[in-house]
Amino acid sequence: MKIKNYSFGRMNILEELFTSDVIIFPERILSPWWREEGHYLQLRDIAAILEYKPEILIIGTGYYGKMRVDPKVEDALKGLGIDFHILTSREAVELFNSTETEKKVGAFHLTC
Repeated sequence: MKIKNYSFGRMNILEELFTSDVIIFPERILSPWWREEGHYLQLRDIAAILEYKPEILIIGTGYYGKMRVDPKVEDALKGLGIDFHILTSREAVELFNSTETEKKVGAFHLTC
């Protein structure tokens, strides 16, 4: 699955426009994706991702990178052997589209 384009607050995937944050699994898209504390990503916010156990998780922290990631998220991902990248959403889209693996997941904050 590829992201067709991304701009502040908007993402086009499979010809569908999303204006709320998204998690992209190989077989489905979860949107809107809400975090308990908005601009702070915590373990409970990615429970579905942890259950899926992707090979790689690409986290987009927003257009300007304002979403912070709890260090416990990074520790859990390392502990599960999940490769992960935390980037601005602009950079994360580029990496997501260029990553060739069946079990990749992208979690994108679309604004800030």
